[in-house]
Amino acid sequence: MWWTAVILGVVEGLTEFLPISSTGHLIVAGHLLGYTGEVANTFEIAIQLGAILSVIFYYRRKITTLVTHSAADADARRLLLGLGLAFLPAAGLGLLTHRWIKTYLFNTTTVAGALIAGGVLILLIERFHPPPRTRALDATTWRQALGVGVAQCAALFPGVSRSGATIMGGLLAGMDRTAATEYSFFLAIPTMSAATLYDLVKNVSLFTRHDLALLAVGFTVSFFVALLTIHGLLGYVKRHTFAPFAYYRIIVGLLVLAWAWTAAS
Repeated sequence: MWWTAVILGVVEGLTEFLPISSTGHLIVAGHLLGYTGEVANTFEIAIQLGAILSVIFYYRRKITTLVTHSAADADARRLLLGLGLAFLPAAGLGLLTHRWIKTYLFNTTTVAGALIAGGVLILLIERFHPPPRTRALDATTWRQALGVGVAQCAALFPGVSRSGATIMGGLLAGMDRTAATEYSFFLAIPTMSAATLYDLVKNVSLFTRHDLALLAVGFTVSFFVALLTIHGLLGYVKRHTFAPFAYYRIIVGLLVLAWAWTAAS
């Protein structure tokens, strides 16, 4: 069981900030490991806290500067308020649909379909998105913030990918890949914190002492793996498109569908 926590922590850390859906990969990994049910669903959501803290740690100096200079610096204030605006659409819709999504959509078939559809959309957006006009995180506009926030709503569907939806939303809104990726990282802090803490507080009574120890393991592993992933992704997007991730999504989605159909027959 300890190895299950480690494996899920690695999966979370690797996939949370890549446009390939951490929730989808965790659901599939949980089924392959035989770790399913309400406790498993909450565990998979709760270990996202490790990935959230990795963003805060990685950008600790930038975050400190933003907060301390927001009163006097118009760019810092606009960025923070824009992140708040981008947070609202998915937060409101998530509160309304959270229980329904967790009950009916946390399964391999819906994840596979979302992986494939998301992969196709990434390829289309990479080909047809407008030329970038915003190349710095601090230069994002209110309209761009709202566009990314609306795009993030699609990530409520398991398998879509929060990072994928927000990065692609950023590209469509006129950000370059680096600015869109960093905006996705920063937007993850309020969005994932709210969703994860909400689910954990509601379901913490389901956990035994042993479950909490496993949660600590998964949390710690996801923190360190996510830290490495953030650094690697920032280097990658300076020179490459997201097309390889799209092809990966499509292949994995087809494999998961084949596995699910084989298991059901």
